[in-house]
Amino acid sequence: MRIEPGNSDRLGARLTADGVNFALFSAHAERVELCLFQDGQEQRLTLPERSGDIWHGYVPGLGEGAQYGYRVHGPWAPDLGHRFNAAKLLIDPYARELTAPLRWDALMQGGAGALRPDRRDSAGVIPHARVTSETEHDWQRPRTPWAETIIYEAHPKGLTMLHPEVPASLRGRFEGLASEPIIAHLKHLGITALELLPCAAFIDDRFVIEKGLSNYWGYQPIGFFAPDPRYGGPEAFRAMVRRLHAEGIEVIVDVVFNHSGEGDGAGPTLSLRGIDNASYYRLAEGGRGYANDTGTGNTLNLAQPFVLRLVMDCLRHWVQDLGVDGFRFDLAATLARDAGGAFSASSSCLLAAIRQDPVLAEVKLIAEPWDIGPGGYQLGAFPLPFAEWNDRFRDGLRRFWRGDGGQMPELARRIAGSAEIFDHAGRAPWASVNFLAAHDGFTLQDVVSYSEKRNEANGELNRDGHSANFSEALTDPMAQAARKRAMLAALMLAQGVPMLLAGDELGNSQNGNNNAYAQDNPIGWVDWTDPDRALADFVARLAHLRHAHPVLRQRRFLHSKVRVQDGMPDLIWRLPSGDEPTAHDWHDPESRCLCVEIRGAAEGPEGAAAREAVFAVINAGEATEVTLPPGCWTLLLDSAAPEAPALRHDVPVTCVAPQSVQLFARPTAQQEQS
Repeated sequence: MRIEPGNSDRLGARLTADGVNFALFSAHAERVELCLFQDGQEQRLTLPERSGDIWHGYVPGLGEGAQYGYRVHGPWAPDLGHRFNAAKLLIDPYARELTAPLRWDALMQGGAGALRPDRRDSAGVIPHARVTSETEHDWQRPRTPWAETIIYEAHPKGLTMLHPEVPASLRGRFEGLASEPIIAHLKHLGITALELLPCAAFIDDRFVIEKGLSNYWGYQPIGFFAPDPRYGGPEAFRAMVRRLHAEGIEVIVDVVFNHSGEGDGAGPTLSLRGIDNASYYRLAEGGRGYANDTGTGNTLNLAQPFVLRLVMDCLRHWVQDLGVDGFRFDLAATLARDAGGAFSASSSCLLAAIRQDPVLAEVKLIAEPWDIGPGGYQLGAFPLPFAEWNDRFRDGLRRFWRGDGGQMPELARRIAGSAEIFDHAGRAPWASVNFLAAHDGFTLQDVVSYSEKRNEANGELNRDGHSANFSEALTDPMAQAARKRAMLAALMLAQGVPMLLAGDELGNSQNGNNNAYAQDNPIGWVDWTDPDRALADFVARLAHLRHAHPVLRQRRFLHSKVRVQDGMPDLIWRLPSGDEPTAHDWHDPESRCLCVEIRGAAEGPEGAAAREAVFAVINAGEATEVTLPPGCWTLLLDSAAPEAPALRHDVPVTCVAPQSVQLFARPTAQQEQS
């Protein structure tokens, strides 16, 4: 094959009518070789042209499906931040498809210590990039408003591996996620968005391989553009998205742009490190080491324009070419750090680029608002249009239902949408993504089953994972069931966006493992063999109530301000006696029952919730009598009697069971008159 100069217009491999144009960014390389593979043979072609920091070439006659990689020549000078090693085959950061999954091998190592490069050729253990065509897609997106969204977080493999009704050939793959049994289950639950753990190509790194495990969660990315071959190729991913869209379900993917799977200086050379280590990573110690705000060994240098371009091009690719409806950004605090490592959402190059991008303006954006760097906890600091994972909701609700003293103010703040955190700069209650459990931590079943983590299967002597789980080992199955229903009810009636962890509605357990990142086995998979169908039906009922009563999912924060419609406050907190709490009541360490009367927000336009009122009783204590506010109420839900139908409540007092939630509704005076 021959190679021509080509052009630098677009990075990656671009298929044309007569061949393929290749373009690769490297500011410090001395020469770049394109490596083409056919029938097990490698042909090397030096990219003949350089435009600024982009090396490029055009190969006439090459077509779709062609397999390729790169070898990049330059200095081996770790003290200066350079780790070039042409013995290592490198994956194109813009590769849209890989031929095989990545699994660590000793041949991937870039250097034998800091003094000299490892000269062993890695071509035999590195997957090839595959040239793919680009077509226009007319995505029929559900476009569910944030206020109506209910998220279901799931692993792309673990959700289906044990499902007996999913065909065996589809389990653990993108096709399985779009199978009839899974779609029927999601629709029954009232789910509007399926949020998937990382779907982009990742490596089973050395740390887990040497323990006989795997990188199950996928938070060690190498191919940012390419769906991981473990789950299927690009077309399988598109087919999954189309099928879910047809059923009104959005697809959100977890993306990792804070680090790569190459680790620290002792890690493998797979892509970015060998292409231009000094440009792609934030370095430390004069270039010898890596900034490590992520705890994974390296941090991407998002202040570098071409690294920023990589992320933006990648996000648009997943939206336009693969059809996703949103992103959850892993360790998003890192994305807002400058070249020196300081966090500043207002001056972040990446956040600014995302916020002004017209393609990304149409999708949902969710930040995990922390990392382990200095000042790394940034809950509430992200601007519109970002929502944020709210771990304060998780911890506050767990502590309240466990019976910890003094939790009444915390419960009230979380039920009201965490306004003290998010109500600024024009943000709405949907800025708070509320959850009781997520992939990282205990499942809901384990929250009520274990008081301590049990992570021995991870091979780290139970030292990994969070120790503060705010859980309790209840031994009575009835008590476990009651608390789970109560917690789920509180989740669904809180202002903000509820997120359910896959399997929590089925009673799924990880046997006390709260860090199943390496458990690609029944520990980490959702167990469908004996599902709690009654609990799933209860969750479906909660979702229906949330959908039917807009007052539970408002677009404005509630601050107990008086409404012009009826002269009533939009939020009234009450004690079981019916009185409003005093300062002493709020801080009474023995209080375990809080009631709240909710109407449409006083601020802003009338909205769909303007003419409705609900009354919720949240009781983590013993059985108690609660005085209802004046008016005629209908009992919509009692978590202690999950199958009881809605019933008009004609007496002024209700009996509330231990560890339970009741929800009442009534029309406003204006509705009653009409």
